Amino acid sequence: MIVQSYIKGSSAVNIAASVEQGVAAGRVSKGETLPSVRALAAILKVSPATVAAAYRILRERGVVVAGGRRGTRIRHAADAPAALPVDLPPDVRNLAEGNPDRSLLPRLAPALRRAGGAQRVYGESLNDAQLVRLTQRQFIRDGVPAAHVAVVSGALDGIERVLRESLRPGDRVAIEDPCFTGILDLLAHLALEPVPIPIDDEGLLPHALERALQRPVQALIVTPRAQNPTGAAFTRPRALALRRTLRTHSELLLIEDDHAGPVAGTPYITLVRKEQSRWAVVRSTSKSLGPDLRVAVVAGDATTIARIEARQHHGMRWVSHILQRLVATLWNDASVRKQLHLAERTYAERRAALIAALHAHGIEARGRTGLNVWIPLPEETAVVQALLQRGWAVNAGERYRLASPPAIRVTVAALTPADAVRFAADLAAILARRQRTAAA
Repeated sequence: MIVQSYIKGSSAVNIAASVEQGVAAGRVSKGETLPSVRALAAILKVSPATVAAAYRILRERGVVVAGGRRGTRIRHAADAPAALPVDLPPDVRNLAEGNPDRSLLPRLAPALRRAGGAQRVYGESLNDAQLVRLTQRQFIRDGVPAAHVAVVSGALDGIERVLRESLRPGDRVAIEDPCFTGILDLLAHLALEPVPIPIDDEGLLPHALERALQRPVQALIVTPRAQNPTGAAFTRPRALALRRTLRTHSELLLIEDDHAGPVAGTPYITLVRKEQSRWAVVRSTSKSLGPDLRVAVVAGDATTIARIEARQHHGMRWVSHILQRLVATLWNDASVRKQLHLAERTYAERRAALIAALHAHGIEARGRTGLNVWIPLPEETAVVQALLQRGWAVNAGERYRLASPPAIRVTVAALTPADAVRFAADLAAILARRQRTAAA
């Protein structure tokens, strides 16, 4: 094995450090298998216990992954996230960002005036009592147990906290494929191994999940509605089939991501069962009330919520009570609820308009719920570039996919039906031209 040539040291710390230095210097390939504990112990003339301790240090730091009979391997670190795009030309419509339509977000100024309240200081409660009550009422209405609730700074913050407090580097996490890029980046950062599960318009495929769970999997992250990027959403029959699959895996950590909340376009259907010992449902306000609020609520089992709050006590302490009171005020406002219903209907109309316009040109598209439409294509990059030349910025599907086929993601939040017709015509023209070129 090439890798063994620069593994040095007589202590566990030094051996682990030499492997890390080799990885950092690029002298070892991703996925390279390290020598067995006994083989390396013989080479370095140290005890097997010393090598085992070094490998344990490397696993805890996320440098290697223990693969059972396949041995200990250098972890496949994710590629660095793509750099933020340069400013688009003024004549290009940005359908790539995934933002809600600003005009459909509720106005904050009136709620800020009503929220009021005295300044909070150290030593007071983490969470606003009114926000907790409203959160519990929402979750219970959606069939989610809500005896234990935490407040966090957005959906990804909540998911990261649950993963950090529950898993160790090298653990395997089942995820949807395609999947939100933020989840993929987060798993890579935490040195967790993604296990892709294919999905259709109703969410995870039960037989694929069952097959994946035949090997050890420590957690499952799902998006019950407004799945990003495809817009998939659980139906009740699909959720029932998935619950049957999970029934024999009660120790699995189940995390549900409800980032779109009330503007998703369909009721919430949870996989959480009474028998589920470890679980969390994260509901963000970003798509419905605005990304800048940075507030999400988490319901979960007692241990998971206690761990989240214990870590908050030793770190960020709490999410601003000003923001918490603002969210509670907005949720309590009848005019805001009316605005959210309007946003939900508008997003549904815009999704339907784009899908219909594409269908008129014979182009398949998916987008049952949420703010995005997923368009499977034979190739991505060339189409993305061609669309940009015609004035449309969209996302290539590569960043969302692990094993699923190519596609592009189009955010429809601010795409009017008339613009959808123009976009579909431009995409159809691009695809037709590429087909003619390929046939020539």
